[in-house]
Amino acid sequence: MSRTSDGGSSERPDPGEGAGGDRAAFSALLEDSAEDLYEHAPCGYLSTLLDGTIAKINTTLLDWLGHAHDDLVGRRTFSDLLTVGGRLYHETHFSPLLRMQGEVSGIALELKAADGSRLPVLVTSTVKTGSDGQPLLIRTTVFDARERRAYETELLRARQEAEREREELKRLNAALQQTLLPPALVSVPGLEVAAHYHIASADMVGGDFYDLFPLGSGTWGLFLGDVCGKGAAAAAVTSLARYTLRAAAVYDPDPAAVLSNLNTVLNHEYNGHDPRFCTVIFGLLTPDTDQGGFRITLASGGHPPALLLRADGSADHLPTPGGQLIGVLADAHIATTSIHLTAGDTLLLHTDGLTEAHTASNSDDERYGDEALLGFAQALAPTTAPGAVAAIRDLLDTFGTGVDDDTAVLAISVHRPISEEQQ
Repeated sequence: MSRTSDGGSSERPDPGEGAGGDRAAFSALLEDSAEDLYEHAPCGYLSTLLDGTIAKINTTLLDWLGHAHDDLVGRRTFSDLLTVGGRLYHETHFSPLLRMQGEVSGIALELKAADGSRLPVLVTSTVKTGSDGQPLLIRTTVFDARERRAYETELLRARQEAEREREELKRLNAALQQTLLPPALVSVPGLEVAAHYHIASADMVGGDFYDLFPLGSGTWGLFLGDVCGKGAAAAAVTSLARYTLRAAAVYDPDPAAVLSNLNTVLNHEYNGHDPRFCTVIFGLLTPDTDQGGFRITLASGGHPPALLLRADGSADHLPTPGGQLIGVLADAHIATTSIHLTAGDTLLLHTDGLTEAHTASNSDDERYGDEALLGFAQALAPTTAPGAVAAIRDLLDTFGTGVDDDTAVLAISVHRPISEEQQ
């Protein structure tokens, strides 16, 4: 209580009174019995002789186990309190390490309670030595790990459930991916055909697609494309693009007209807040009855140029400059080119997952690139469609995780005469 200026008293407490109360409470804590702190500590304590016989155990641990003091002290060993598996680990690992190191910390074990239940614990043991350095006894601290075990069990369950869901997603993605690709390429008389689809990630459906199919009047259509993005949205565009291309080719097989039709469909369907587009190369194959081999007209909408590997061992890009992305503009420009494939020539189409793959250095700035692929093709020529696709598969494998986008490859080659193949 303090005095006011007029001699009266106020109700304001003296600051010293509160501080004195805190000091008194603190002193009471210091006077708490050390024995009581040992017996009722928030963890278990026990001391054992060097042979493991229990010499001392606190009340906390006795309560956890449901044993009386006289049931254990001088009668049982520490290993007697362990489960069969824990006892085996104690004898083969815990005890030898303790003898060598003098301390073993944070070991997960299970104790057997009097009612047969199991108590998960974390155990730390140290060897107490005398003044001469000789070991006298072993002191052990036991922490209740039931809540931790429950948490770990729940964490493991959640992880296993996530793994099961991920595996199911992979299966669904694989099944969906298969529906976006032809089950088999048609056989074209006089040609060898081969294709490959390299999946960059099983967790996400890619947007690459290809096909080879017959049209009327002894002609065949082929296409290869790449939809922007991944996942279900890209898969929907891929499906629409594949069926639109085939339908448009039946209506008017001119390659430029086919891609113009696809551009109109995509631009109409995906010109809102979530625009979608793709790159595509479409080809029309026709046997050349006069010169032999095949005539092919290619139309490109923003797609990487095809590669032509000639029978004479040369190789080069087939330029289709100026072709614009399909689906972006209402009236996209389509680039076309026509070539004659003779015996031994191979045409290779690919998506940009190949040329944009990271090289072995995995540097963001080091991509494989168009020029490297051209050099690869020049070293490979002459070859066949199966040979070219097999070589590309091996090349993709060398990149490992550097291939971060799906890659589709489609190749056709004109059969050599039997006499040349035998040579």
